[in-house]
Amino acid sequence: MRDIVILGSTGSIGVQALEVIAANPELFRVVGLSAGGNNLTLLAKQVRDFNVPIVGVNSGAQELKSSLSGVKVIDGSGASEQIASLTCDLVLNAITGSIGLGPTLAALASGNKVALANKESLVAGGDLVMAYGSEKIIPVDSEHSALFQAMSAGRVSDVSKLILTASGGPFRDRQDLSQVKLADALAHPTWSMGPVVTINSATLVNKGLEIIEAHYLFSIAYSKIEAVIHPQSIVHSLVEFNDGSTIAQASPPNMKGAIAYAMNWPDRLSNATAPIDWSIPHAWSFAPIDPRQFPSIELARHCGEKGGGLPAIFNAANEVAVAAFISKKLEFKSIVGVIAGVVADLEKDSPKTLRDLSDVSALEDDARTRAQAHLLRLAP
Repeated sequence: MRDIVILGSTGSIGVQALEVIAANPELFRVVGLSAGGNNLTLLAKQVRDFNVPIVGVNSGAQELKSSLSGVKVIDGSGASEQIASLTCDLVLNAITGSIGLGPTLAALASGNKVALANKESLVAGGDLVMAYGSEKIIPVDSEHSALFQAMSAGRVSDVSKLILTASGGPFRDRQDLSQVKLADALAHPTWSMGPVVTINSATLVNKGLEIIEAHYLFSIAYSKIEAVIHPQSIVHSLVEFNDGSTIAQASPPNMKGAIAYAMNWPDRLSNATAPIDWSIPHAWSFAPIDPRQFPSIELARHCGEKGGGLPAIFNAANEVAVAAFISKKLEFKSIVGVIAGVVADLEKDSPKTLRDLSDVSALEDDARTRAQAHLLRLAP
């Protein structure tokens, strides 16, 4: 029986993780949950359904307490850090955004192993996170779970290249992005995800973040990490070895496989997700990414190669730009332009090393302020 803590339990990854646990009650026990507070009804149901003794919430604690009996409720901005520090076998960090970095560090500092779905932890604070050792992190992103699995076919020294796949999002075949509406950007052709991740997939910022994530997770140089368009989203990533062999991990586009793999690692979990149906024909295609159509990839790579605080700046600027697009204050086509502008503004003075979480927070504050200034200039 493994004791599991889930951060961001009401989001897409958190909900699916609890579904995996519900299907395997003999293997997992939920000992703590946290959420932002936007869906208190669902959070209270999760606490009751899984008999969770302690829960953290950023807001709405009083309402939550009134609906639960005999449950300890922690409230405030540090709630997720406290829940992440609980003694357990695994902390699944499914928080969206760089706000997840603090809980990741808190979990690791407490000696907990982390199943990491919060890629921003590594983008914003990769050196801080990996200082605890790569053996403490199990990737949950489908691409990095695929790499994690495929790399077991050889030694790290034998790896020639990591190849991340990208569906290309809803606009891979659309050249004119001047009239993109929010509903268009949220209509992902193959994946069902939260709104921020879905929009990041539409701009391919998500793939840029994942390149940085892969660099930290696997200690592979940026020059050896590529991304390609794979519209079917069946092959999640590939590893090319120095003998010319390429090992791929393939499964239907469903996050439960990667979630279950991380929670039950090193053992596989039977029937975690439906396998590929080999009784029918399949056609899988792969194509290079056009940097003119999706400039976010090379911008992210540039920030990753420069290192220090620049990836955190890239991510913070993107979070502001995406929020502005969701609230209809920014056009879709301007999202990457805002990020590029902020990176250009702050790159010269960006620190080469990050000492702690407060350094990251200060950089993010500067980046968000600059991003807001760019939004004002772009306002109609």
